[in-house]
Amino acid sequence: MSGVLNAVDQRTNLVGENRLELLLFSLNSRQIFAINVFKVKEVLKVPPLTKLPGSHHNIKGVASLRGESVPVIDLRSAIGFPSTLKGNDEEQNLIITEYNRSVQGFLVGQVRNIVNTAWTEIQPPPVTTGRNNYLTAITQIKDGEINHIVEIIDVEKVLAEIIDYDVSISEGVLDSELLNHMQGQKILVVDDSSTARSQVRGTLSQLGIEIIECRDGAEALNLLKKWADEGKDVTQELLMMITDAEMPEMDGYKLTHEVRSDPRMKNLYVALNTSLSGSFNEAMVQKVGCDRLISKFQPDLLVDVAQQRLRQVLNN
Repeated sequence: MSGVLNAVDQRTNLVGENRLELLLFSLNSRQIFAINVFKVKEVLKVPPLTKLPGSHHNIKGVASLRGESVPVIDLRSAIGFPSTLKGNDEEQNLIITEYNRSVQGFLVGQVRNIVNTAWTEIQPPPVTTGRNNYLTAITQIKDGEINHIVEIIDVEKVLAEIIDYDVSISEGVLDSELLNHMQGQKILVVDDSSTARSQVRGTLSQLGIEIIECRDGAEALNLLKKWADEGKDVTQELLMMITDAEMPEMDGYKLTHEVRSDPRMKNLYVALNTSLSGSFNEAMVQKVGCDRLISKFQPDLLVDVAQQRLRQVLNN
């Protein structure tokens, strides 16, 4: 356990300070894209791929990595660009990631470097980009005297369009005795990915729960403080808050810390809903003061957590 806790200390030094590391890459164009290093397992040259007949058109094949079969997604075509150019192998790399308890590879162009930045420097995409863009955020990096726009990919949206996550609830999960009590309960869902918010809303709304959505930690904290300033009891307003870990302006760890530091809302039940995988996640949840960890995307687990929380409220 001490090794796990050491890993938590090392990896949460950044998140505890509302910071993150981004892996920058191109997609055979001048634009610079990024994903969070926290979700990257490795970067390598593209190995031989085995084609899978009948697979999604954005899956270019399967790579065998140390005995594990890893699906390879052409990120360029997945976000709406023309398909990756053929015969340009020197500019093709594979980023191996772990999201939602699964491992996948993303075929990209040149992998540039890693930059360390603050979540306060990460901004939501402009409203004018529309609702169908594949970005969770944008930021800027300086290269000499030139500022470059960096576009952070909404990987959860890319995966959801390929995997087609099901929000149905398995038989036997719902507690019929709780259904009447669920009507009118409110849950605050905080996530920068519209896809992730939609998944949670689609699952929990089946129980009659009202979902209130915020796109980042700062927006959520402002809402909670507004309620508290108006004299509302936040713990009476909300059954719980479900927050993502990584978001622009304020991440979920910082949000939880701010909630716990405010006497008016310190008892709010907080569940961390994250696509991050790793053996130290449970220890990380304890470290930052969350009540539960929910690994994306598991509808049955979401329902179970909501029901357990409601039982606690009814028994108090």
